[in-house]
Amino acid sequence: MWTPDEIASLCYEHYRIRLPKQGKPDPNREWTLLAAMVKIQPIADLACDCPDKQVQVTKEVVSMGTGTKCIGQSKMRKSGDILNDSHAEVIARRSFQRYLLHQLYLVAALKEDSIFVPGTQRGLWKLKPDLSFVFFSSHTPCGDASIIPMLEFEDQPCCPVSRDWAHNPSVEASGDLEATEDKRKCEDPNSPVAKKMRLEPRTPARKFANGEAHHRSFGIQESGPVPPKVGSCNLTSEELATGLDPSGAKVVDVYRTGAKCVPGEAGDPGKPGAAYHRVGLLRVKPGRGDRTCSMSCSDKLARWNVLGFQGSLLMHFLEEPIYVSAVVIGRCPYSQEAMRRALIGRCQNISALPKGFGVQEVKIQQSDLLFEQSRCAVQTRRADSPGRLVPCGAAISWSAVPEQPLDVTANGFPQGTTKKGIRSLQARSRISKVELFRSFQKLLSSISEDKWPESLSEFPTKETESL
Repeated sequence: MWTPDEIASLCYEHYRIRLPKQGKPDPNREWTLLAAMVKIQPIADLACDCPDKQVQVTKEVVSMGTGTKCIGQSKMRKSGDILNDSHAEVIARRSFQRYLLHQLYLVAALKEDSIFVPGTQRGLWKLKPDLSFVFFSSHTPCGDASIIPMLEFEDQPCCPVSRDWAHNPSVEASGDLEATEDKRKCEDPNSPVAKKMRLEPRTPARKFANGEAHHRSFGIQESGPVPPKVGSCNLTSEELATGLDPSGAKVVDVYRTGAKCVPGEAGDPGKPGAAYHRVGLLRVKPGRGDRTCSMSCSDKLARWNVLGFQGSLLMHFLEEPIYVSAVVIGRCPYSQEAMRRALIGRCQNISALPKGFGVQEVKIQQSDLLFEQSRCAVQTRRADSPGRLVPCGAAISWSAVPEQPLDVTANGFPQGTTKKGIRSLQARSRISKVELFRSFQKLLSSISEDKWPESLSEFPTKETESL
C-alpha cells in the first residue's frame, strides 16, 4: 500500500511547496522539526480482491506542523488564546483537529461529501471504512521514546537496543535527544554526548568533530549505505549494566532527553553514562528557567494512541475515536523497541475505558529519508561555518481547509503580535483552544437542535457567543 519512504517524501515535498518561507528556519543557522498527518485511501477503480496484489492507494497530507518550542507555566492563560506547546507533533495534531472540524461541517451542515459517514446513533458520525491515517514525524518524539543507547560502532552513533531493556521500566539508561537548550542537542557532533562516543581507529576523532562521521550515519541519503535499524541486537538489561552487548561492543552512552520527570515519579538517577535515565516514566518538556506544564511528545502520542487524535469536543459528534494506523519516523537516532515501549507498552495495563477506546497496536516504522531542515542536515551543510546553530523560534500550522489554511506563530501567538495587541481577536492562533472551540460552536449552530447528538442536548450556546 505504502512505504515509510513514500510517506516521508510526500511530507517533505509538501513542506517545500505548500508552506511559506515565513516561519521556516534560516537554512544557514536554524533547524526545526516537522510532523504531519497523511490520509490513506484505496483507489476505488483499482480495487482488487486478489490477496497477492497490493492495494493501490492515494496519499494526501491533511495537516502539518513545524516547531520546537513551548511556553513556561507563568505564560499560560486561562482564556485559551495562547499555544502552550508548539512542538511539531502537537501543532500537526491540532491542525488535524481543525481539518476534522471542517470535514464534519461539510457533511453535517452542508450535506457535502466528506471523510465521514452517518453512524448508528442520532447526530453521530464515523470515518469511511476504507480510510485511514498515518502520523509522520521527522524525529523521534521527545521524552521516553528518545532514550536510546549508543554503542561503540564506527558508523552508527545510534545503536541497537534490546527488547528487554526497552520494555522494562525499571532499567536505568541515559541519552540526549532533547536537551534543555533545545529539543535535539544530541544530533550536534560537537555536543558533550557526541564527544563521549569512542571512535575506532578507522574513524579519527577529527572526522567526527567536523561532522563527517555523523554525515555518513544520518546525513544526505546518497552519501553512503543506510545505517542498520536500531533494535537489531538483543541487548539485555544485565548486558546494559555491564556496558557490553553480546558482540562485545561497548555501550558508550545513551541519548538523553531534556524532558523532566513529572512530580511524583521516581526520577532519573543522573549517574554518568548508561545510568543517567530511567525509562518508561512520564515527563514534561524542559523550559529555560520557567518550567513548562507540557507533557513530552512521547507521552502525548501514547495518550492519543488510547484516546484518539480527535479530542474531547469532536468526540461529541463521533461514534468512535479516530486513531492512526501507523506512525512513521524520519531518519534520525531511532529505536524500534523504545518507540514501542513509549507509545504502546507503557499503556498496556490501562483498563476501565469507555466503549470504543483502547490501546492500539499501531504500526511503527522508520524512513531512511532525512528532513532537510533537521538539526543534523543543517549541521552537515554548514560544516565549518561560524556561529551557533539554533532552533527556529517560529511554528507553522497547515490544515487542508479552504479558508486560511496557514498559521505562523511565535511564543504561542501569531508571529508579529505585540504586547498591546495580545487580547485582540487577531492575536489568536487558528489552532488555539479558543479558536478551535469557536469552530466547534460554528459547527453546532449550523445544525438544527433536533439533530444534535444526545451528549449536547443541554449545550449552552448563548453563553459562549461572546468568545
